[in-house]
Amino acid sequence: MIVYTVGTFDLLHVGHLALLEYCKSLGDTLAVGVASDQVVNSYKPNVPVIPLEQRLEMLKALQCVDIVRPYYELEYISGCKDLNADIFVVGEDWGNKPHNVAVESYLRSKGKQIKRVLYNPRTSSTRIKQNVRAQPGNGGNFELAVA
Repeated sequence: MIVYTVGTFDLLHVGHLALLEYCKSLGDTLAVGVASDQVVNSYKPNVPVIPLEQRLEMLKALQCVDIVRPYYELEYISGCKDLNADIFVVGEDWGNKPHNVAVESYLRSKGKQIKRVLYNPRTSSTRIKQNVRAQPGNGGNFELAVA
Protein backbone atom coordinates (compact mmCIF):
# COMPACT_ATOMS: atom_id res chain seq x y z
CA MET A 1 0.00 0.00 0.00
CA ILE A 2 1.20 3.47 -0.86
CA VAL A 3 0.51 6.24 1.64
CA TYR A 4 0.75 9.86 0.52
CA THR A 5 0.76 12.98 2.65
CA VAL A 6 1.56 16.60 1.88
CA GLY A 7 2.79 19.63 3.78
CA THR A 8 5.27 22.43 4.10
CA PHE A 9 7.63 20.67 6.53
CA ASP A 10 9.34 23.92 7.49
CA LEU A 11 11.59 23.76 10.55
CA LEU A 12 11.36 19.97 10.78
CA HIS A 13 10.32 18.98 14.32
CA VAL A 14 8.97 16.09 16.42
CA GLY A 15 5.40 16.78 15.30
CA HIS A 16 6.45 16.18 11.71
CA LEU A 17 8.29 13.01 12.71
CA ALA A 18 5.25 11.67 14.58
CA LEU A 19 3.03 12.34 11.55
CA LEU A 20 5.43 10.69 9.13
CA GLU A 21 5.98 7.64 11.33
CA TYR A 22 2.20 7.24 11.70
CA CYS A 23 1.77 7.52 7.92
CA LYS A 24 4.44 4.89 7.34
CA SER A 25 2.64 2.53 9.75
CA LEU A 26 -0.40 2.61 7.42
CA GLY A 27 1.34 1.05 4.41
CA ASP A 28 4.47 -0.22 2.74
CA THR A 29 5.59 2.96 1.00
CA LEU A 30 5.39 6.52 2.31
CA ALA A 31 5.41 9.32 -0.25
CA VAL A 32 5.63 12.92 0.95
CA GLY A 33 4.60 15.91 -1.12
CA VAL A 34 6.36 19.13 -0.15
CA ALA A 35 4.77 22.48 -0.95
CA SER A 36 6.91 24.94 -2.89
CA ASP A 37 7.34 28.44 -1.46
CA GLN A 38 4.87 29.74 -4.07
CA VAL A 39 2.22 27.23 -3.01
CA VAL A 40 2.70 28.04 0.67
CA ASN A 41 2.52 31.77 -0.05
CA SER A 42 -0.84 31.22 -1.79
CA TYR A 43 -2.52 30.25 1.50
CA LYS A 44 -0.20 31.56 4.26
CA PRO A 45 1.10 35.09 4.78
CA ASN A 46 4.76 34.02 4.95
CA VAL A 47 6.91 31.70 2.87
CA PRO A 48 8.87 28.98 4.72
CA VAL A 49 12.08 29.82 6.56
CA ILE A 50 13.86 26.79 5.12
CA PRO A 51 14.21 26.74 1.29
CA LEU A 52 12.36 24.01 -0.61
CA GLU A 53 15.50 22.13 -1.69
CA GLN A 54 16.67 21.86 1.93
CA ARG A 55 13.22 20.73 3.13
CA LEU A 56 13.30 18.02 0.44
CA GLU A 57 16.79 16.95 1.48
CA MET A 58 15.85 16.66 5.16
CA LEU A 59 12.79 14.55 4.39
CA LYS A 60 14.76 12.27 2.06
CA ALA A 61 17.14 11.56 4.95
CA LEU A 62 14.38 10.16 7.17
CA GLN A 63 14.20 6.38 7.37
CA CYS A 64 10.39 6.32 7.39
CA VAL A 65 10.11 8.31 4.13
CA ASP A 66 10.45 6.44 0.83
CA ILE A 67 9.53 9.08 -1.78
CA VAL A 68 9.80 12.87 -1.58
CA ARG A 69 8.32 15.07 -4.28
CA PRO A 70 7.79 18.82 -4.46
CA TYR A 71 4.52 20.23 -5.72
CA TYR A 72 4.13 23.60 -7.40
CA GLU A 73 0.34 23.96 -7.62
CA LEU A 74 -2.26 23.85 -4.88
CA GLU A 75 -3.91 20.62 -6.01
CA TYR A 76 -3.43 17.05 -4.90
CA ILE A 77 -5.06 14.84 -7.52
CA SER A 78 -1.98 14.70 -9.76
CA GLY A 79 0.20 13.49 -6.88
CA CYS A 80 -2.33 10.82 -5.90
CA LYS A 81 -2.57 9.69 -9.54
CA ASP A 82 1.19 9.73 -10.22
CA LEU A 83 1.90 7.70 -7.09
CA ASN A 84 -1.20 5.50 -7.35
CA ALA A 85 -1.73 6.30 -3.66
CA ASP A 86 -3.98 3.99 -1.68
CA ILE A 87 -4.27 6.29 1.35
CA PHE A 88 -4.03 10.09 1.43
CA VAL A 89 -3.33 11.47 4.92
CA VAL A 90 -4.42 15.02 5.77
CA GLY A 91 -4.24 17.18 8.87
CA GLU A 92 -7.00 18.25 11.21
CA ASP A 93 -7.19 21.67 9.54
CA TRP A 94 -8.27 20.10 6.22
CA GLY A 95 -11.16 22.20 5.00
CA ASN A 96 -13.71 22.42 2.22
CA LYS A 97 -11.65 24.43 -0.25
CA PRO A 98 -12.08 23.43 -3.90
CA HIS A 99 -8.70 21.65 -4.16
CA ASN A 100 -9.52 19.60 -1.05
CA VAL A 101 -13.02 18.68 -2.23
CA ALA A 102 -11.63 17.72 -5.65
CA VAL A 103 -9.09 15.23 -4.29
CA GLU A 104 -11.64 13.76 -1.88
CA SER A 105 -14.03 13.17 -4.79
CA TYR A 106 -11.24 11.66 -6.89
CA LEU A 107 -10.16 9.30 -4.10
CA ARG A 108 -13.74 8.16 -3.41
CA SER A 109 -14.28 7.48 -7.11
CA LYS A 110 -11.20 5.22 -7.13
CA GLY A 111 -12.08 3.41 -3.89
CA LYS A 112 -9.09 4.96 -2.11
CA GLN A 113 -8.93 6.15 1.51
CA ILE A 114 -8.47 9.59 3.01
CA LYS A 115 -7.43 9.73 6.64
CA ARG A 116 -7.49 12.83 8.83
CA VAL A 117 -5.00 13.02 11.70
CA LEU A 118 -4.69 15.31 14.69
CA TYR A 119 -1.56 17.40 14.94
CA ASN A 120 0.97 16.62 17.61
CA PRO A 121 0.38 19.22 20.35
CA ARG A 122 4.04 19.13 21.44
CA THR A 123 5.23 21.64 18.86
CA SER A 124 4.69 23.34 15.52
CA SER A 125 6.77 25.40 13.11
CA THR A 126 4.64 28.43 14.02
CA ARG A 127 5.32 27.90 17.73
CA ILE A 128 9.06 27.53 17.08
CA LYS A 129 9.08 30.81 15.14
CA GLN A 130 7.13 32.52 17.95
CA ASN A 131 9.60 31.22 20.56
CA VAL A 132 12.55 32.55 18.54
CA ARG A 133 10.89 35.96 18.21
CA ALA A 134 10.24 36.03 21.98
CA GLN A 135 13.91 35.47 22.88
CA PRO A 136 15.47 38.42 24.74
CA GLY A 137 17.33 40.73 22.41
CA ASN A 138 15.32 39.84 19.33
CA GLY A 139 12.92 42.73 19.74
CA GLY A 140 10.29 40.67 17.97
CA ASN A 141 12.37 40.54 14.79
CA PHE A 142 14.70 37.86 13.63
CA GLU A 143 16.31 36.71 10.47
CA LEU A 144 17.50 33.22 9.95
CA ALA A 145 20.63 32.98 7.85
CA VAL A 146 20.50 29.93 5.65
CA ALA A 147 23.80 28.73 4.26
